[in-house]
Amino acid sequence: MGEIKEACGIFGVYSHPDAAYLTFLGLQALQHRGQESCGIVVSDGTVMRHRVRMGLVATNFAPEHFPGKNSNGEALYGYIASGHNRYSTTGSSRIENAQPLLLDIKYGPVSLAHNGNITNAEKLRNELKQRGADFKGTTDSEVIGKLIAFSSSPTLQGAIMDALPRLEGSYSLVITSNDALYAIRDPHGFRPLCFGYRDNAVIVASESCALDVVNATLNREMSPGEMIVVDKDSWQTEARYRSEWIVPKEITKPSLCLFELIYFARPDSIINGISVAEVRRKLGQQCAREHPVEADIVVPVLDSGLYAAQGYAKQSGIPLELAYVRNHYVHRTFINPSQQERAKQVNLKLNIIKTLVKGKRVVVVDDSIVRGNTASSRVAEFKACGAKEVHMRVSCPPTRHPCFYGVDFPTSKELIAANKTINQIQEHIRADSLGYVSMDGAIEAAKGVASGYCTACWTGKYPTALTDASQGLTVQKFYNN
Repeated sequence: MGEIKEACGIFGVYSHPDAAYLTFLGLQALQHRGQESCGIVVSDGTVMRHRVRMGLVATNFAPEHFPGKNSNGEALYGYIASGHNRYSTTGSSRIENAQPLLLDIKYGPVSLAHNGNITNAEKLRNELKQRGADFKGTTDSEVIGKLIAFSSSPTLQGAIMDALPRLEGSYSLVITSNDALYAIRDPHGFRPLCFGYRDNAVIVASESCALDVVNATLNREMSPGEMIVVDKDSWQTEARYRSEWIVPKEITKPSLCLFELIYFARPDSIINGISVAEVRRKLGQQCAREHPVEADIVVPVLDSGLYAAQGYAKQSGIPLELAYVRNHYVHRTFINPSQQERAKQVNLKLNIIKTLVKGKRVVVVDDSIVRGNTASSRVAEFKACGAKEVHMRVSCPPTRHPCFYGVDFPTSKELIAANKTINQIQEHIRADSLGYVSMDGAIEAAKGVASGYCTACWTGKYPTALTDASQGLTVQKFYNN
């Protein structure tokens, strides 16, 4: 697919002597959610140590950064840690925006790692500037930090509770102080957030796959609107945490981004209580039921189309053929900040085994078509390799509307499905046929009801206000976030 950019990854640890190293491992497991910058903040109870860098986790952290692993004076000592992998759009790719943010405020040093997108960030930024706030970067995450800093509450927890109800849009957060960790999911639960245990430690992560890699046991996913607090007081309880609600529980409205299950999350994660891999296989099966075709082989666009292609092949009885070879040393192209850079890497990432497709009727299964440029290239490549027919199958509905909650779907002007019919898209990409999973089919595959998922990019029904857009301001879409 190669055209969608996604939300970021966050991770947190409370009460482990290797908190920074566990965070390093967790961020590597979440590297698929953001490759532009990464960072770790760790506290030993009195001092916070902070390391953020542009680029990948593995290239920016080395053994000397972790206690007991040939460490030197740069080591990230401490038992509380938070981490972040960032994605942003062009123009905000700068170290000042890398996270976790480290804030020196009246409550002491505080770190903040954010996944999501605040749709009233500009309005809030303007208000805070009038109150004397000084912004170092351009992210909406910094707006959250300044709201906390300018609270009149005598406690950090109270300041967080004051700030969050003012936010519109999506946010999953890990906030740490010298002696506490706060994990928060917005009242719609747009972005995933879960937590579990390793030994005596509490571990928080965007996805359960990051818990697996540090040998933590998943407890549960956080509920929309929930904040869990882990501190000295909660540590005396059996659960080791306590739950608070940033808005009354009864007014929360679950709206998990369905694209998390279709594309963003790792297939070995559990999201919304179900296996991501299982959902993708069912999407492929549903696509085969809705759009059957006579063909010789089913080919997945790797890696995200693999499980949907398995489902399509199983349902249709057409053999699955791994005719694409992926270069694993080229990273996910859609999260490169520039379209030009993405285009350069698309052909480097995937190559077709010509002998497997020559003379064949091929069903190519992908997870989405956004602008149509990549899909058009895919069809042309298969035909150049001698494919007799190329049938495109897409494991999500047509994307017709921009996203304001952390997915970089472009404006409607750039979305091909917003401007062309399915037949016109088929003609544009020069496929022999084209089929998308229906909205009802996608919901069924995700074992849910439409009211439990955000489907705005397909339906245009946005679950929250879009304050900045309604006031003529540019909605912040930095996805660092």
